[in-house]
Amino acid sequence: MYIHLGGEKIIRAAELVAIFDISIEQSSKLSKQFVAQARKRKDVEVIGEEEAKSIVVTQQKIYYSPISSSTLKKRSHHFATN
Repeated sequence: MYIHLGGEKIIRAAELVAIFDISIEQSSKLSKQFVAQARKRKDVEVIGEEEAKSIVVTQQKIYYSPISSSTLKKRSHHFATN
């Protein structure tokens, strides 16, 4: 199964590790460090030109998605239960 993250980006549901609201980046020192390390490795991708609303962590990359974390969680939960 696949999850649409916005724009033209789709990932395999099996690759999904976590979905966070974008506010976690500012409120958590650990998340800032995690994203900074991924940026150094060039493992961060911004989807589309809209403002990011969520951070999606996969086994290979971190995506900044214009879709809200609650919507993405519902999509991923739908695939997990089917």
